[in-house]
Amino acid sequence: MNSPFRQLLVRWIVLAVGVLIATQVVTGIHCRDLTALVLAVLVLSFLNAILKPLLILFTLPFIFVTMGLGIVVINAFLFLFVGRLVDGFTVSGFWPAVWGSLVLSLTNLVMSGFMRSSGPRPPVPPKGPAAPGGDVIDI
Repeated sequence: MNSPFRQLLVRWIVLAVGVLIATQVVTGIHCRDLTALVLAVLVLSFLNAILKPLLILFTLPFIFVTMGLGIVVINAFLFLFVGRLVDGFTVSGFWPAVWGSLVLSLTNLVMSGFMRSSGPRPPVPPKGPAAPGGDVIDI
């Protein structure tokens, strides 16, 4: 069963793992406790769903000129904004936010790859000549 609620929960867990890794790896990003982590994940997912598409739309020429690096800047500003909004989750500056957003992106990429490869695989069609009575196109 692959319900939308389950997909949302998995995305939140992946985001929480990414934020947790960023707090451990990047100097300048700190999370006081589990409550601050959960709040940071919720606010970040809300901003990614609502504000990020608008920012990407308005900065599209900048993203084209920088060959996609503008998205890293947008992610860093969102990460920095979450650090300002959530009490107990601190981001000390722009560069830690850049590194934190890169860690989040890398974590999301890796976890999405694991999630995609662990699902059921589609059946492989049999090799060889077509079965009698099957669809054959002769020209």
